[in-house]
Amino acid sequence: MTMAVPIRRPRAGRRGARSLVPLAASLFLVTNLQAQTEIRMPDSTPHFPAVTGRSLTGRTYHLPADFEGERNLVLVAFKRHQQEDVDTWTPHLRPLAARDSTLRAYELPTLGHGYTWMRGFIDGGMRRGIPDSAVRAATITLYINKRSFRDTLAIADENRIHVLLVDRAGRILWRAEGPYTAEAEAALKRVLGP
Repeated sequence: MTMAVPIRRPRAGRRGARSLVPLAASLFLVTNLQAQTEIRMPDSTPHFPAVTGRSLTGRTYHLPADFEGERNLVLVAFKRHQQEDVDTWTPHLRPLAARDSTLRAYELPTLGHGYTWMRGFIDGGMRRGIPDSAVRAATITLYINKRSFRDTLAIADENRIHVLLVDRAGRILWRAEGPYTAEAEAALKRVLGP
């Protein structure tokens, strides 16, 4: 003998609609949280850390926001004698910047916080040693926590200069270390494009 089981159907009207509201809200929240998670995913590209420095002409820079180029070649030096390595790069960077109006070049002598009280003396000595006003304007001294700065940039030690290509958002697009080489320039040109 077969027994008939009645099928219960939800009644139309307010009660049926009310039972759908929590389901719709749950779906909305899950979808919205998923969309927010996707938008907030961190950019894994290394970034230039936020630091403040002053150019040898006296202008304060909040970097990387105040870098003026779409792409910026940044030469970071930690020791006085490293200026010789920086000077090996500068004759090669000028033609690149002259060819590309969106490219700028900067020198960043980087000193620890402990030297801040000597800023006038140190910056004054550098200013007197650089006769070219454009170079003085593009030389920004940093008196910062060097360890934190190096850690952010994945710089193991201060024994060599570091050359970075940084975009306007602070992303590091290319890097090299040490004095100029033709191989490093060729690699840089490949990243810069035609």
